[in-house]
Amino acid sequence: MSLLKIAEAKILACLQNDVWSRFVTLPNQNRIWTLKVTNKSARKHKDQAARTPLVMVHGFGGGVGLWIRNLDALSCSRTVYAFDLLGFGRSSRPSFPSDASLAEEQFITSIEQWRQSLGLERLILLGHSLGGYLATSYTIQYPERVSHLILVDAWGFPERPQPQLQGSGGQGSEVKRVSPPRWVKALASVFSFFNPLAVIRAAGPWGPGLVNRFRPDFKRKFEDLFDDDTMTQYIYHCNAQDPSGEVGFKAMSESLGWAKRPMVQRVLLLPPSMPVSMLYGASSWVDSSTGNTVAQIRGKSPTSVTLIEDASHHVYADQPEEFNRVVESICNTVD
Repeated sequence: MSLLKIAEAKILACLQNDVWSRFVTLPNQNRIWTLKVTNKSARKHKDQAARTPLVMVHGFGGGVGLWIRNLDALSCSRTVYAFDLLGFGRSSRPSFPSDASLAEEQFITSIEQWRQSLGLERLILLGHSLGGYLATSYTIQYPERVSHLILVDAWGFPERPQPQLQGSGGQGSEVKRVSPPRWVKALASVFSFFNPLAVIRAAGPWGPGLVNRFRPDFKRKFEDLFDDDTMTQYIYHCNAQDPSGEVGFKAMSESLGWAKRPMVQRVLLLPPSMPVSMLYGASSWVDSSTGNTVAQIRGKSPTSVTLIEDASHHVYADQPEEFNRVVESICNTVD
């Protein structure tokens, strides 16, 4: 954990705006590692304080450091909060139940208790990947707290496709999908037997090298900020701790990473008036057609789907300027 703290400090040192960072203690004594980023030049202006804050929720195996390309830009006109999900990064690592609905509920309860502890009345909620799934579940349970839901390459929405009989038709109408990258298939192969990131911990001192080998893209995404292995070291140390959040994720997922409780079955539980913006990387392994399905299910409810070109699953890091522009534009529709 001390090495994670060092790696994170090096990343956050790149921020130009003011950063407030501390643990937020929940009623059950679990702690959520939290960043609050405000515009240094606008901190004395009431305008920024009056605007609805943006809350950013990372994906599986991630942490607040992955938002390094976005925090300054998005906090220019409103306060931005980012936190490590319960069981990930520097947050507490409690045990999670093996039941999918109970594991999901533990995540959602921790987010609501975090909000209460900070006294945030309403927020713009943005979630990436697993964070998008949890952000949607949170909004279904606490819609009065969310002004706008932003889903970035969200995990867990589509239903697992049923095997088709040979000779069945309809292939011409299928949406062409990008094949999952090798690292996704490699992780999926061990889902049934181990916690998803067990191989990284089992590698011991070779773990960081393993991250570099399977995820060289992380180093490339941030190479103009760091000329060393800072980001891969950060990812490694986020996931070299005792498994906790990933146990919860494993409880919520089936083999090959499909959600046991697909969110597409629950989007109708969102209030009809809730604005939902879905962002996808045009080159991502996540199927963007799910966004169109959600829009169809919600009918006349405000739902938009945006593809960001030349971006894969980590949209916010692949095309940060376009991502920041799109998210800022969405936030400005709130206030």
